[in-house]
Amino acid sequence: MTRGDSTELAAALRQWRERLTPADVGLPAGPRRRTPGLRREEVARLAGVSVDYVVRLEQDRGPHPSSSVLGALARALRLSAAETGHLFDLAGVAVPGPGRVNDVVRPSVLRLLDRMQDLPAMLVDARTDLLAWNALADALLGDISAVPRERRNLLRMRFGPGGDEHHGPVDEHGDRGRLDRSSVAGARAALARYPDDAALRGLVDELLRSSESFAALWAERPVEDRRVDRKAYDVAGIGRITLDCDALEVPDDDQTLIVYSAAPGSPDAEKLDLLRVVGLQKV
Repeated sequence: MTRGDSTELAAALRQWRERLTPADVGLPAGPRRRTPGLRREEVARLAGVSVDYVVRLEQDRGPHPSSSVLGALARALRLSAAETGHLFDLAGVAVPGPGRVNDVVRPSVLRLLDRMQDLPAMLVDARTDLLAWNALADALLGDISAVPRERRNLLRMRFGPGGDEHHGPVDEHGDRGRLDRSSVAGARAALARYPDDAALRGLVDELLRSSESFAALWAERPVEDRRVDRKAYDVAGIGRITLDCDALEVPDDDQTLIVYSAAPGSPDAEKLDLLRVVGLQKV
């Protein structure tokens, strides 16, 4: 086997897909399955690529996958760190090194996320790319899996086209501005840590061009580091739900596990209970 072996890559992708069950990745089992493991459609949905793309990769007739696509496939297939490195080697792509935002997720973090069934939770990297999430986060934010992979970014969802309308949580007082400022402060801090990360620089430049509010806040050079907050979301069929938002650091990876909760017995806790029922039926 040599570095950049597309035939071996195709075989490895099929084997990794077939060893997983829907329960392993938080998906319903669905109707009777003719083949073992996940369906290609499920892998494609989790990775944010087309089904045809997965089919072509597994049949050794696919395009040359980029680093970001390989990272998404590694997360979808629950690969270990060693397996992720092997995946990049088979594709002939260098594993992201120092100075670049780490978007490779530890399997132990994915297992932790899988165990969080009662609270909405999601994992983001320093670019605020959505790396993983559970079913309740899907119900709270909308169908994340249906969002194109390149748009699964909290900054882009907030300040990009349509962000104000679809992905604009406010604080507990109904103020959007404070959360906007906090988001821009986080982006400034991330760019200071990763000045050579081309994807992060490209995201900032894109938003500076396309969003007047982002550009105005960026010019103010806000500095802030909030790890605890309260955020309100308007959810169809539920109404406005205000939740405690805790940002938990993943050591060494510069990733953040965001968990939402409500005080027991509160009206928002009742809405969260309703979200588990109504929201998950729609996802």
